[in-house]
Amino acid sequence: MIFSELKKEIRVMFTPFRDGLQSVFGGKTRLNDILPAIEASAAAGIRHFEFGGGARFQAPFFYVGEDPFQCMSTIRKTVGPDADLQILTRSVSGVTLTTQRTSALALQAKLMKKHGTTIDRNFDFMNDVGNLVNTGQPIVDSGMHHQICVAMMGLPFQSDQAHTPEFYINIVRELLKRGIRFDSVCLKDASGTTDPRTCYETAKGIKAILPPEIPLIQHTHDTASTAVACYMAGIDGGVDGIDLAVRPLASGTSQPDVRSMAHALKGTGYSLDIDHTKMDEIESLLNEGLSEYEFNPVTTSADARVVGFPMPGGAIGPNVHMMQSAGILDKYSAVLAEFPEVVRAGGGWTSVTPGSQQYWLQAFNNVLHGRWEKIDAGFGKSVLGYFGSPPLSPDPEVVKIAADQLKLPPFDGDPLEAAPDTLAEAEAALKERGIEVTDENKFLVAAAIVPGKKMELNEGIRLLEGRSKITLPLKKEPIAEAATLTAPTKTKVTVNQGGNTRTYEVIIEPPASAAAPALGQTQPSGGQATDVFSPFDGNVELVEINVKVGDTVTQGQVVAAVEAMKAKHDVKAPCAGRVSAVHAAIGNEVSAGKPILSIEA
Repeated sequence: MIFSELKKEIRVMFTPFRDGLQSVFGGKTRLNDILPAIEASAAAGIRHFEFGGGARFQAPFFYVGEDPFQCMSTIRKTVGPDADLQILTRSVSGVTLTTQRTSALALQAKLMKKHGTTIDRNFDFMNDVGNLVNTGQPIVDSGMHHQICVAMMGLPFQSDQAHTPEFYINIVRELLKRGIRFDSVCLKDASGTTDPRTCYETAKGIKAILPPEIPLIQHTHDTASTAVACYMAGIDGGVDGIDLAVRPLASGTSQPDVRSMAHALKGTGYSLDIDHTKMDEIESLLNEGLSEYEFNPVTTSADARVVGFPMPGGAIGPNVHMMQSAGILDKYSAVLAEFPEVVRAGGGWTSVTPGSQQYWLQAFNNVLHGRWEKIDAGFGKSVLGYFGSPPLSPDPEVVKIAADQLKLPPFDGDPLEAAPDTLAEAEAALKERGIEVTDENKFLVAAAIVPGKKMELNEGIRLLEGRSKITLPLKKEPIAEAATLTAPTKTKVTVNQGGNTRTYEVIIEPPASAAAPALGQTQPSGGQATDVFSPFDGNVELVEINVKVGDTVTQGQVVAAVEAMKAKHDVKAPCAGRVSAVHAAIGNEVSAGKPILSIEA
């Protein structure tokens, strides 16, 4: 049991409005639905919030149709000028999922500071010290508080070389030698899989070598129900601050509730710097604001299996929602079972974004296609060295397979120098479409660029052109089963406009016996047509059509592609023949019940 004769107050960063939203809903929530709770939190005296970065930068414009910079500025205005507002950035990826150049990271830091950020927590999923130094400098130059991270997790296999207390302490030791300025250090366990003893020994060892003016912060998730125990161990080892949330955006895949932690610290000599008695009102406002949202038990419940698949809460949430949307949630357990092999082969990098997404997608590909039959581009680039050096050596056979499939050689240089110039690409796309070239617009487009993805589908372009894809996890209204029409049916419709009431007689025609060709294309008359569908039962986005009406195709030819789980999946022709109709356009949502095209044998 921890105890301190000297009273010590533990600083709390309040996380429901960033990590809580990301862990439970993949960040897919409207700002106005949480704003009253944010206002109440500020009124309750909370002065340190996590409010942006991570998926909560991407989700607003990817899935909600909201500008994340405007969201950040609104939150700053709501909490006032004196509160600390913190973001989360991903080293060489920034707030994106791919590597960026230093110029993009510098613009990112400038814009984050401009829109209200005071503290930038920066982690590297490889724990590559060189990456942390190079990506930390733009944060320092922007004038923000630079919080550098040691990324932690429990390995799903035994190793005495990585993810041990000494391994983590050495990271800080190396950073102190490099001369990069950092204002605080965070022990960040995104998956909640580090054991309490390791938390204690790591905190104690790092605190012993840190200058006394640099605070040590701890972050973990409650996915394995061990977060409070890990925080208690960290505090005993010298941690100065921790991250907490509030129901319904606490516990499970999120952080522990403030009230749980306050209770655990009773009589220990330690206390929290926020008032736990004010949580009831904040919880009530969140329940009211989120009443339309569907809470998935996978993201709100603890799951002890996470110790064998170190997946962060902030990634479990989005991936569960994507699997559910694609109609493949039944494969969830199989994907989890594949994790230990994927982590071992990759080199044991930490399961924080984008590393967690790479683990997930490779495990998913292994389940869907067979082990290593399809290498995820991000996972492949990581084992090849394009994101930095992993803690352990990747499996040489997997490295060879990745190089062959991706047609890329192994790389041991600076990932920032090998990154594409996304800012130039974004500026060209804005000019081509007549959209104003501002720093914000340019960064929104650059942050959504994925190699091989068409610019028409870029989420930044979509937002700026007013055609965002809205995908909110809302409760589904029950739909009454409609009777099937077999003949034209008359009905009356009453319309009230400007005080004038008019009644119209409407004739409803029965559906055609065969689907009419889409996009104005004519369906040929002879022959037997075979429809081509998405390989997923649920809704996914059509991102490629590689054929047109009249083209001859062979069985197994890739005729289209859909995006599921943030990855592209081929759609192959089930038979040989001639394309007789195309029923969908790029950007449409398709499912197993909606044909993409038809092939006439």
